[in-house]
Amino acid sequence: MRALTFFTTSARSVRRSISLTRTRIPTTLPSLGFVSTYTATMSTQTAGADSTAVASIASRPAHQQLVVHEGIRYTTIKEGLAYILVPENSRADKKKAADKKPPADGQAAQQVFYNPIQQFNRDLTVLTIKAFGRERVELKEAANRARFEKFSDKKRKRKAGKNEEQSEEGDRPAKSPKRSADATAGSAGVEQGEGIPRAEPDRPDIAAPVPEASAAGGAREAAVTGDSAMEDIGTAEAAATNGSGEAPLAPSAPCDVTEAKKEEKKAVPFTILDALSASGLRALRYAHEIPFVTSVTSNDLLQSAVKSIKLNVQHNKLEDKIVVSHDDALAHMYTLIAKECRRDKSARSEKYDVVDLDPYGSAAPFLDAAVQAVRDDGGLLCVTCTDSGVWASNGYPEKCFALYGGTSSNSFYSHELGLRVVLHAIEASAAKYGLAIEPLLSLSIDFYLRLFVRIKKSPAAVKFQAAKNMLVHLCDHGCGAFTTQPLLVNKEAPNKNGSGTFYKHTYAKTTGSQSCDHCGSTTHVAGPVYGGYIQSPPFIKRVLAELRASSTDVYGTTERMRGMLQTALEEVLPAISETQEADGESKPAPSQEAEMAAIDPYPFYFHPSRVAGILHCASPPERKLKGALRSLGYRVTRSHCKPGSIKTDAPWSAIWHVMREWVRQEAPVTEANIKPGCAGYRLLGLDKPGRTEAGDQGPKVVFDESLGRDTATTKLVRYQQNPREHWGPLGKAKGK
Repeated sequence: MRALTFFTTSARSVRRSISLTRTRIPTTLPSLGFVSTYTATMSTQTAGADSTAVASIASRPAHQQLVVHEGIRYTTIKEGLAYILVPENSRADKKKAADKKPPADGQAAQQVFYNPIQQFNRDLTVLTIKAFGRERVELKEAANRARFEKFSDKKRKRKAGKNEEQSEEGDRPAKSPKRSADATAGSAGVEQGEGIPRAEPDRPDIAAPVPEASAAGGAREAAVTGDSAMEDIGTAEAAATNGSGEAPLAPSAPCDVTEAKKEEKKAVPFTILDALSASGLRALRYAHEIPFVTSVTSNDLLQSAVKSIKLNVQHNKLEDKIVVSHDDALAHMYTLIAKECRRDKSARSEKYDVVDLDPYGSAAPFLDAAVQAVRDDGGLLCVTCTDSGVWASNGYPEKCFALYGGTSSNSFYSHELGLRVVLHAIEASAAKYGLAIEPLLSLSIDFYLRLFVRIKKSPAAVKFQAAKNMLVHLCDHGCGAFTTQPLLVNKEAPNKNGSGTFYKHTYAKTTGSQSCDHCGSTTHVAGPVYGGYIQSPPFIKRVLAELRASSTDVYGTTERMRGMLQTALEEVLPAISETQEADGESKPAPSQEAEMAAIDPYPFYFHPSRVAGILHCASPPERKLKGALRSLGYRVTRSHCKPGSIKTDAPWSAIWHVMREWVRQEAPVTEANIKPGCAGYRLLGLDKPGRTEAGDQGPKVVFDESLGRDTATTKLVRYQQNPREHWGPLGKAKGK
């Protein structure tokens, strides 16, 4: 019986050892009922493989892999280069679900939150951080090289100066001969043959002075400040000799130039905080797909989420790059801020190069901590807000103000208005700490928004921020027109000696009125909102370059990213004065203050069908309407926020002039169908007695379809359609 037990135990041990060695023999062992680990790993990658094979947490990850760990069955899902383990529902969970009304497709409660619809968000974020990080790492490396060269130059100068001193000493008369032993013994406290006073044991008040060369070396060590490794290494090496080739009496720590070279080639630190990590998928993708990342902190409050993150990190073999944190996101960031307040100036900052906020709902509660936790020398803050019912509608104005410090509207351009509302909240959080923001990429995507903002310490730039915020006077119940009201004005003025200019920050004049200038309807106020540019064309071009160099196998939403990024790039309409003079000649590059004072002169957009509906006429084709505006000398593009949108530098008076000409030339209306007193009635001038059919007295309008055709010939997926039913943010994760 013992022999049989031993044989059975041995067979189980052999079976267990074989499964852990990842034997690459694609055969089965019927006697043990075992399928090799290779077959289990490659089952989803090889046609006809056994899809029911079971792998362990230490196995090589693969898509749709079945993993059993501590009695729990997981299914592996691949996104990008990362794999996450999604636990299967237990029998108790299935029984509870059977007793309840079945949820809509994809809406079942999840133990760990995972939404495949937001793959676009994650793909875009990885590429954006890569584009941002490459530039940042290059700047850090350039700074390190500059410090290293500065140290090398100082070393050469010190060496040249000491050589000159040695040559001068060679021309001096010979030193006097040493005194005899008796004379030396008679001298108080002078060592024989040294010429250096020594301390007397019975005279503690007489101390041995430091030799001149050693004191100089010590002074150079004491002069080192900051956290530059190059300067520390250089000072230590310079102090290793006393100018005569001999070691000083008080030598410093040994170091040579090879150590300095090693430090110069050392990887530049680049750290990311995924503050609300859920399954840890973002952190996994950052560690896998961004080659220069040195550390990613994956934080979550739920114990179940942290357990899932640890399993995913272990399964992806990323323990050396990902630090898992079980903490409240605010507590984690404020703890770091407290450390920074106590940090010695010579110590390295622990702030993150990138802070990513991707909450379920609003990111507003985390903004104050996030702007302080990210590095203030140009760190990147990534923000997602999924509460579009708050920042892109008029349903909850009190909640919008409580969260973001401003109000929105239910107008057609409400999604761009919402982007500016959240940017205003970020800017207000940062400004009180002397931090200025620079929006690099601002996107309204599906049911959420995604912002990428650079944070920089600049009290001078903060002074310009008030004039880059504005109120918006909306004719939201009438014709849809709007006017903007800046809170302050950054006014350029010449300085006293006339050699240059400076900026005054003064109060702005009122621009809005209680009734619309075009249709007479009552106007309402929204804001304050951010009034600067919300896109950075140079940065978007770098992201597009990263996209072109990336594989579609890794980034499944490549086509949509290309379309949306290109649309965001094209929607920027800078002021004419910022690009060209009146005579067409290029202007010199703007000054730093001019860049800080720049505002977006043409925010928001409109839709042809909306303005046509106000006039009760047929909607003009997009190309004809664009051609008409361009024939009048205006620039026309589109917005990434809404399909069919038109963004232009034409004023609303010109837009309504074109639409009246459209009614007169192409789409006459039945006046009896237009209710007296409505916006369209007044816009068409039906309330004015003695009007004629000759049309407006404005410039001639030509609806040239060829002029409205875009020059780009490449077809792009600019706007996403819902891929399936019940498509959206999904239910919130359940856990403790």
